[in-house]
Amino acid sequence: MASSRAFSIKMFVPNGDPDGLRLIEKSNWTGVGVLFKRTNYREAISRPEIDRTGVYILVGSSEESALPLVYVGEGDPVKDRLAQHQQKKDFWDWAVFFVTKDHSLNKAHVQHLEARLYELAKAAKQCNLENVQCPSAPTLSEADRADTESFLEDVLSVLPLVGLSVFEAVKAAAPSDTQLLYASGKGVTATGYEDARGFVVCKGSGVCAGETPSMQEWLRTMRKDLLSTGVVAEQNGSLVFTQDHAFNSPSAASAVILGRNSNGREAWKTKDGITLKELQSAAT
Repeated sequence: MASSRAFSIKMFVPNGDPDGLRLIEKSNWTGVGVLFKRTNYREAISRPEIDRTGVYILVGSSEESALPLVYVGEGDPVKDRLAQHQQKKDFWDWAVFFVTKDHSLNKAHVQHLEARLYELAKAAKQCNLENVQCPSAPTLSEADRADTESFLEDVLSVLPLVGLSVFEAVKAAAPSDTQLLYASGKGVTATGYEDARGFVVCKGSGVCAGETPSMQEWLRTMRKDLLSTGVVAEQNGSLVFTQDHAFNSPSAASAVILGRNSNGREAWKTKDGITLKELQSAAT
């Protein structure tokens, strides 16, 4: 959904600490994002932006899953809701919220943003949602809906730049000029390609049902996550990818598919048997 047009981002660190609270602005955008760790909560609630109406995202992790834990919410103002979560929600480690510089977002707008972000995260299957209930979208006029969707598009273009790529699923088809690669073993074959988001395994690719005893635990957890979210599911007695999925590396992709530790640069090959390692070497 995010635009493919070129744009610039301005990041301001008000206290001079690059690991501290940051303000994020985008060229030709009325919005502003405020990113902070939970340890910087006191600084965050002192910011004037937090007294405005906006949408926010809490992010954390768990020992049971390799996927991030995410909670999407809205506040009018944001400050009141974040204060509640500071007291009652333990899972989150950092947060980001979005408001406007001109106070143009109202309660209905941010309810729409909350519902849409929840919907996108659920469809992308890149995180575990902490929301107990599915947020309901309000009725907006055609003009208000268009304006709010435009604001959402800008939010979605900013989020990957702050390390949160959980709201957009991988594009359903590789560009026509993409070099497709294949990995096979134990009777299964998978198709994938390199992409800006990492290494993408294509929908319909097979997955070995078994795992070797020596397989690293984080890879086992990743396989469990893919099964629990439905990204990998049983079809006609075999495990397959139900949608395109991006991995951080070709080795993680091939290991999950083959059920064992794997060097993805050797495992992924063209139809002619040229390995990804050879392709990368030839490009230098």
